[in-house]
Amino acid sequence: MFPAPVEQLISEFSKLPGIGRRSAQRITFFLLRKTRDDAVALAEAIIDLKDKIHFCAQCFNFTDEELCVFCRDARRDRSLICVVEEPSDIISIEKGGEYRGLYHVLGGALSPLDGVDPEHLRIRELIERIEAGGVTEVIMATNPNTTGESTAIYLADILRGKVRVTRLASGLPVGADLEYADEATVSRALLGRREM
Repeated sequence: MFPAPVEQLISEFSKLPGIGRRSAQRITFFLLRKTRDDAVALAEAIIDLKDKIHFCAQCFNFTDEELCVFCRDARRDRSLICVVEEPSDIISIEKGGEYRGLYHVLGGALSPLDGVDPEHLRIRELIERIEAGGVTEVIMATNPNTTGESTAIYLADILRGKVRVTRLASGLPVGADLEYADEATVSRALLGRREM
């Protein structure tokens, strides 16, 4: 229907998460209206992303240096490690403004049905960091779904006796109405209640 270069770009954009064919067409047509310099700047930014960004040597967050911004920050509490599934999870925790420790990115969650076993995650590297000393607490911040829960339980079993292992609280979000909460959320909120 479209010239080959247009169709090819639509096809490539359609591969992005959350971008269907119609959105890919809108992006492509938007780029057709922009100048060549704008298109080159976008292409160069994508190439720079692939050429310059890699995993932090310590926590496996994204960085353009050997260590990420959190691992380089001497003001962070090195006795705390917050375990997350993906680098994007760090942003959510940092937005809260409360956590001042370090991170460890697993690179996913255990899911045997999808072929993700312990050896596919950065569990060995986490254990090595803990055994190197100085870590007193590991906070499990995996997603509160089946794979995230099973990953947290698996890691807690491995780390028990080495360090204190805690889990992020879960339950009702601030501002939510009880009538709209599902049973599992209410149940977790009750189990995670604290004294006032």
